[in-house]
Amino acid sequence: MTTASTATDKNRVIIFDTTLRDGEQSPGASMNLEEKLRIAQTLENMGVDVIEAGFPIASVGDFEAVREISKTVKNSTVCGLARATKGDIERCAEAIKPAERARIHTFISTSPLHMKYKLQMDPEKVFEKVKESVTYARNFTDDVEWSAEDGSRTERDFLARCVEAAIASGATTINIPDTVGYALPHEFSDLIRFLYNTVPNIDKAIISVHCHNDLGLAVANSLAAVDAGARQVECTINGLGERAGNAAMEEVIMALRTRADLLPYTHGVQTEHIIKASRLVSTITGFTVQPNKAIVGKNAFAHESGIHQDGMLKNAETYEIMTPESVGLTESKLVMGKHSGRHAFKEKLKDLGYDLGDNAINDAFVRFKELADKKKDVFDEDIVALVDDEVLRTNDHIQLEKLEILCGTEHQPPKATLSLNVDGNVAECAATGSGPVDAAFNAIKELVPHEAILQLYQVHAVTNGTDAQAEVTVRLEENGRTVNGQAADTDTMVSSVKAYVNALNKLIDKREKTSPDALSA
Repeated sequence: MTTASTATDKNRVIIFDTTLRDGEQSPGASMNLEEKLRIAQTLENMGVDVIEAGFPIASVGDFEAVREISKTVKNSTVCGLARATKGDIERCAEAIKPAERARIHTFISTSPLHMKYKLQMDPEKVFEKVKESVTYARNFTDDVEWSAEDGSRTERDFLARCVEAAIASGATTINIPDTVGYALPHEFSDLIRFLYNTVPNIDKAIISVHCHNDLGLAVANSLAAVDAGARQVECTINGLGERAGNAAMEEVIMALRTRADLLPYTHGVQTEHIIKASRLVSTITGFTVQPNKAIVGKNAFAHESGIHQDGMLKNAETYEIMTPESVGLTESKLVMGKHSGRHAFKEKLKDLGYDLGDNAINDAFVRFKELADKKKDVFDEDIVALVDDEVLRTNDHIQLEKLEILCGTEHQPPKATLSLNVDGNVAECAATGSGPVDAAFNAIKELVPHEAILQLYQVHAVTNGTDAQAEVTVRLEENGRTVNGQAADTDTMVSSVKAYVNALNKLIDKREKTSPDALSA
């Protein structure tokens, strides 16, 4: 898919998504196997060329996720990450073995700072490792990518030597990361041009870039690199990733589409799937998209200024450089209510991009009817929140049975009476706190003792109105590991407890993950 299309079209940009690998390294963004499979299938349906499914050596859980994605994905290339060691490469090769299109992505640091303090290796040893690792990886697949970690801060002559050696050893893709988001667009594009003008065998590989967003320049650097000759961009949905994140896929591909006059490059992503993918990743990770986020933010196509509104009414192009429909955003209309039938609900799910089995549809329909009885107006966003909330609750160890809150001026301190089902056993208790949320969370701690620390409690309304569903995100930290829990309900307190319980369930399911020292790129 990737190699053939690129060989016939020199202006074809390969989209390499690393949401499941680099994106998951965001504190609190860890995902379970079912969640990773949902995202991988969505990426494949979008037309993403390469899906970096994980880092197999990191844990048994990561290995299993990469392996299951390799079995499931048919059209996209499935990629696993490996350090420049035989153990990493062998583990990666085993994980991607079932894939119809498989890639090993191996890397090593090349900057003076990283070589001295992180690797504690001299340049010549690193150079030998480049050749050794790529050569070994080629024993398992013809599709090998090599990355120079901290490439933008690497001495150019040494970088050119390493790139040449990697290609000579069999690497078909060479990735130049701006690992710490340090580069400016003009110097990053100049670096790519330098490699094209210096490395004699550069035409034998595709040049890739992986830009972090520490200075807010990840997308700008990626596009500058493409204009300089790079033909693969590594990115994530919603810009998810370590620290300030990665180049946001939706911004990269919509920039290529919108500014084709200056960026005459093609890609295979179906942009109409962008909103669905963004919402899915946001729901699974609990990382709410900021309202003014480009392309996928709630306000990206909203106009409040009177002057802007007047221009929009006369001609939408006055203030919109792309249409909402081009990214899969449709106007939210009231088309469902408590009298709507199962067939109409099923058709609405299809319109919203959901392909659920009969049992899942039946469960979602029951919840929809419950929601319609509580809420006067049911919008598309309500149904999306409802279905995503339902999917996230599968195989839970802990489930909410009953919640009662007493608070207000006549009930001090606030009191929560809570009943939970823990692995089939129902227990109940009452607790107080400084506020109703604190009281409810204290009750959870009494029924399910744990040492997790609450790092984040966030509430936002799914739609407008006082009857809007409250979507709550809770982040817990325990023994250096963080997880996010999320839930939606018309009752903010119910949503809060469900979100906390969701986070606890993730802690229970989360496998021990000992991240290797060199995990980055």
